[in-house]
Amino acid sequence: MTVSPQPTDTAEPAQQAIQSDMPPLPQQRHKVVLVIDLVESVRLMAANEAAVVNQWRGFMHHATSQVLPTCRGRLVKSLGDGLLAEFDQPTEAVQAALALHKYFAPLNQTLPPAQQLHLRAGLNATNLYVDENDVYGHGVNLAARVADLASPGETLVTSSVFDGIVVGVDAEVEDRGESYLKHWPEPVRTWQLYPVSSTSAAARPRVPEGPATDFRPAIAVVPFETRSHAAEQFVIGELIADGVIAQLSRSQNLRVISRMSTTAFRGRKSSAEQIGQHLDATFVLGGSYVTYGDKVVIMAELSDRKRGEVIWAERLTGDTRDLLEAQSSLLDALCEACAKALLNDVVQRTLVLPVPQLDSNALMLGGITLMHRSTPRDLQRSHQLLEAVVTRHKRVATPWAWLAKWHIMQVVQGLSGEPARDFQRAIDTADRALDLEPASSLAMAIKGHALCHLGEDVEASHRLLQEATQSNPNDPMAWLYNSVWSTSGEHPKIR
Repeated sequence: MTVSPQPTDTAEPAQQAIQSDMPPLPQQRHKVVLVIDLVESVRLMAANEAAVVNQWRGFMHHATSQVLPTCRGRLVKSLGDGLLAEFDQPTEAVQAALALHKYFAPLNQTLPPAQQLHLRAGLNATNLYVDENDVYGHGVNLAARVADLASPGETLVTSSVFDGIVVGVDAEVEDRGESYLKHWPEPVRTWQLYPVSSTSAAARPRVPEGPATDFRPAIAVVPFETRSHAAEQFVIGELIADGVIAQLSRSQNLRVISRMSTTAFRGRKSSAEQIGQHLDATFVLGGSYVTYGDKVVIMAELSDRKRGEVIWAERLTGDTRDLLEAQSSLLDALCEACAKALLNDVVQRTLVLPVPQLDSNALMLGGITLMHRSTPRDLQRSHQLLEAVVTRHKRVATPWAWLAKWHIMQVVQGLSGEPARDFQRAIDTADRALDLEPASSLAMAIKGHALCHLGEDVEASHRLLQEATQSNPNDPMAWLYNSVWSTSGEHPKIR
């Protein structure tokens, strides 16, 4: 006969005994944490495990025998494809990170791009519990999150590290702004570090995000340069720039820098980065031209100054007299191609880059554009982008208004299981925008359009749409929805 054991009251004493055997919590100390890992280690090891492991072992030997001792750092742990180290001073941690990045450079010169080994690093200074085996605390997690933000070859640091270094002496820096990290309650501001240049100790400039209330990407159109030395030719470059500025300024998606600002760069050998930085513009459009009799050949080039890349270039030919026309076909073609290339570039980046790495201008433009595409995937990504803008700028009306429009588009594209519910969500979200900005024509137009579809208060929808056109006579959304209301014979209630 088996007798079942009777419950006892020994569990709590046993737990107390276990706890009494544990060593006391180590004392907190202020430390700088370095997290560094091998980019795409899984793919690299799957392709050639033995070679990658051997190279990583060489890297770890270099780190522990040379870099960390020189910089007075301590290896806390090796992670197989990364390492965690701690330092007393930010300057020493920065020196170690930049030195470790150099290790694979000679090897990478002998390898094809797909086989090259690159590191990314994150640094954070914080109070940690430190013992002989490990370091503990949420500051370690933040260093790892910051490392995840870094691209191959980059070192990112938090404010606590940035405040402890001398810019231009310990490192050159670029302000990366605030990022919204997964499972982190507040946005975290980071800086990217570079080795100090041997020719200049100047810090890399910060790339500003732009006004919080205007989410349109800014473009600067500089006067086009002539390839002729004839004095009469210079006016053509001004005509081209003036015409392009006038046409692009009609776009609701772009913020165009004024001609009075951009004309100062005529004849100067300034780079797109210098022009964009001075004028606070993300994109710079310029180029050159040459005339042959009555013909003009324009070479146009659109650059993204933050990335230092040409994203579009085209050669256009037309009649010089066409540039004097109120509606120039040559300038029409140039502006249409430029605007399309800019939009495609921004939207493509919103599809491939993580949300924390996108500025608010890209989030907003990508969210607006993708919601008007027809695939469920694009609509879902649009919602993600707009939600991110709303999260970053809770007190700005425009993101809320476009998020309200998103709920309408979900119904329009046939992707809503409950149209009435989604129209009501559009109304509620538009109300959030109107609470922040009662005169927002965009929010009024979207709410009026949703009310019209619901059919519960058609007159209220009409009043809102009329008020929207009066609030901003240049708002195309207000006029569009007002026209839809006026031309509809019936306004059935959505069931």
